[in-house]
Amino acid sequence: MEKCVPAAEAKTNFGALLEKAQRGPVAISKKGRPVAVLMSMDEFEDHQRFKLEQLRREVRAGLEDLEAGEVVDGAEAFEAVRRGLQD
Repeated sequence: MEKCVPAAEAKTNFGALLEKAQRGPVAISKKGRPVAVLMSMDEFEDHQRFKLEQLRREVRAGLEDLEAGEVVDGAEAFEAVRRGLQD
């Protein structure tokens, strides 16, 4: 993200910040660290749709695995997660 505005400047120039956000996401920083992003409503709605579609794909894949009998029990799944965390 190329635009990053300090929180104090965002507060002072909120109207201008809203206009910038219509052209692309704007990061807002506090103490030099990005802490938030302001984006247009259209961009936010696109992002939400993308996340929902991604979730739907994952659920479909899980259901297909279940129907194909490609499943593991809970204990085996948690053990795989534990091994993955140790790497």
